[in-house]
Amino acid sequence: MRIQKHLSLTGTISRREGVRLIKEGRITINGVHATHTSTVDQDSVVLLDGQPLKRKKCDIYLLLHKPVGITSTAQKKVEGNIIDFLDFPERIFPVGRLDKQSEGLILMTNDGDIVNKLMKSEFQHEKEYMVTVNRPFSDWFLEKMAEGVDILGQKTLPCQVERVSDDTFTIVLTQGLNRQIRRMTKVFDYRVERLIRIRILDFSLDGLAPGEWRELTEEEVNQLKARLGSTSS
Repeated sequence: MRIQKHLSLTGTISRREGVRLIKEGRITINGVHATHTSTVDQDSVVLLDGQPLKRKKCDIYLLLHKPVGITSTAQKKVEGNIIDFLDFPERIFPVGRLDKQSEGLILMTNDGDIVNKLMKSEFQHEKEYMVTVNRPFSDWFLEKMAEGVDILGQKTLPCQVERVSDDTFTIVLTQGLNRQIRRMTKVFDYRVERLIRIRILDFSLDGLAPGEWRELTEEEVNQLKARLGSTSS
């Protein structure tokens, strides 16, 4: 097993954080500093800063309405990070990102297997957003957004876009390009005034005010794992 996956399966270290710890030389395998190509087996002794890895006590799955101004990172050195904001008693981390200026639904968990599956773009997981721009737009704008837009050296995938009002629309994405919606609207000379993620897969923002969170029910967790083909216990 690759060291990155081994670290994420502890439930206390996300894969992104694991990569950072390896680069910083803080992970050892049988007394040797790990590299990004290192592998482990069931007899390997893996240490973080010379200490055994902490493992999660139980699986945790939360849905949080991230407010504007909070950064969706597990790095505690970042001011206004989502971990300090949530102040949850056990170690959890966000699945994916939602930029600081945006608000809305984000999944928080300590289940590394779920994180890895959701982060893989080939699974094409839907995320829906409500977007308000700085001025009214035409139906032509909606059609062009739905067809795909050239940003970051590539064309975005076709997507569902529907009008809500003169200056607001919903958009369903299966990609996670950096600041994707903001970059897409900018191509047509629009500026995003408000961006809210209102749905991830089958999970809705309904009932959650900014800053509020809820735990997934057992049924919801089972449905999520079944949908992703999760091997987590």
